[in-house]
Amino acid sequence: MADTEDTTQSQAQPSAEVSKKGAKKAEAKAKKEAEKARKAAEREAAEAAKKEAAAAQDAAKDNYGEISQDAHPAVNGKKISLKTLDKEDLGKSVVLRGWVQNGRIQSAKMAFVELREEGDWTIQALVVANDPDGTPSRPMVKWVAGIKPESFVIVEAKVQEPLEPVKSCRVANFELVIEKCYVIAVAPNVLGMTLAASNRAITNFSDEEPVEKAAEKLSISATTTNIPAATMLTHLDNIVMHKRSPVQQAIADIRAEMKELFRSYLRSHGFKEFEPPCLIGAASEGGANVFSLPYFDKQAFLAQSPQFYKQIEIAGSRKRVFSSGPVFRAENSNTPRHMTEFTGLDMEMEIQEDYSEVLHMLEGVLLHIFNGVKERCAHEIEVVRSVYPSEEIKLPEPGKEVRLTFAEGQKILREEGPEEYRNVSDDEDMSTPQEKALGELIRKKFNTDFYVLDKFPESARPFYTKVNPGTKTSRGFDFFLRGQEILSGGQRINNADELEDRIRTKGIDPRSPGIKEYVDVFRQAGVPPHGGGGIGLDRIVAWYLGLPSVHLAAYFPRTPKRLQP
Repeated sequence: MADTEDTTQSQAQPSAEVSKKGAKKAEAKAKKEAEKARKAAEREAAEAAKKEAAAAQDAAKDNYGEISQDAHPAVNGKKISLKTLDKEDLGKSVVLRGWVQNGRIQSAKMAFVELREEGDWTIQALVVANDPDGTPSRPMVKWVAGIKPESFVIVEAKVQEPLEPVKSCRVANFELVIEKCYVIAVAPNVLGMTLAASNRAITNFSDEEPVEKAAEKLSISATTTNIPAATMLTHLDNIVMHKRSPVQQAIADIRAEMKELFRSYLRSHGFKEFEPPCLIGAASEGGANVFSLPYFDKQAFLAQSPQFYKQIEIAGSRKRVFSSGPVFRAENSNTPRHMTEFTGLDMEMEIQEDYSEVLHMLEGVLLHIFNGVKERCAHEIEVVRSVYPSEEIKLPEPGKEVRLTFAEGQKILREEGPEEYRNVSDDEDMSTPQEKALGELIRKKFNTDFYVLDKFPESARPFYTKVNPGTKTSRGFDFFLRGQEILSGGQRINNADELEDRIRTKGIDPRSPGIKEYVDVFRQAGVPPHGGGGIGLDRIVAWYLGLPSVHLAAYFPRTPKRLQP
């Protein structure tokens, strides 16, 4: 028993010594850490005191810094937009609100920043320390140069001419000498996508999440620069920077101008605007490609087109109507040509003698749009082409418009097109590759990118399109731009019995919900002959500019796999 106790005591002695040594080491380490923390605190305090002293001596301390959004900084001068800056502003104080695009320190006494308003409206600004009176001061120079890119600022500055034009800025013949600068909204330390990357051409339009890590979504393009090229997925996940890119703003401006030109042309030709519903009680054209949703105790659908409502307006004694608005297609098509929601520009008009009146009206509105955009948006087109190069669009001269029948188009393909189109039929619709091949042939043959194919086979047109008696052709037509369809139209059936027969030949029950109500419109009163067409706004923007995808022309593209943002 005694031997056992002695053994236990002898084993406990070394353990106690180890514990004491560990405690001493821990105590020493704690003292060391405490000393480090004390010294760090002293350094921070000294640095803060130094900054406070410097700030106290900084004569410009009230002329720069971050301020709250509700603050009203004491800036004086003419409020300007870079678009309107001119020689009358030289030597004067002005106030500009915009984003810091980039900045660089030249020396302790001078820094340069690029300021940007919307689009690509940029100007060079500089801040120079004035040592005699300290306004601006050296700390102000350093601070301005360090403003995070994409922060929103307000500056008071004097306008002067630079020593030589600033080629990197759109406003090249003026520069701003900053006297006051305040950050109203600060940008994050790291942007999800830089402005330079957002303004590069997108080549990957896949909606699929890439296998690689998020950091690898920006790939180095082997073209002319080492600035990363982002995928469309990355652009939409960083929607703010996507929207800020000059190329996207230029596309948006061109789109808005096209819409306005569509409206102005039709108004000048006696058309009245109306607003069709998006929520409807039955599939609008009897097809399966329709979105359904619960509607209280019933089922509702998103409109595939405003077609029926345009015709109701004509039946209601309007002679000429048009509309613009969203159109929905539940097509699981993941291509650069398709979206599940797009903007439709539609018109319908009474026919007095022949449906060519409708064709000529639509031809006129599209040529008006293309010529008007070329005149009004020359700079924006140049911006887009600097990122997405394309040949200038070729349009027919007045009186030399190219109008072919569908059969004539197929004949050109058979005789002059690629080998695989030697046997194309006049009774079957064209495929997308066929359309593109024909577009190339027509460009060579007629020197135009814009043309019409008329008298489509009746089998390729919807049930409301009038058929040419005794033939397999219809009074339906499509318009093409750069070999791709941008408009579909034609004469409509305006007789209820004829319409019912036509609906049956398409395999649709004329008594089915939505269809019955449509047919009944033509029994309520006499409806004059009429026709019209529908233009895909996104497509005419994309194909006019030669963009690789229609998604680039949409504000917020909707695809089968994308509902955000």
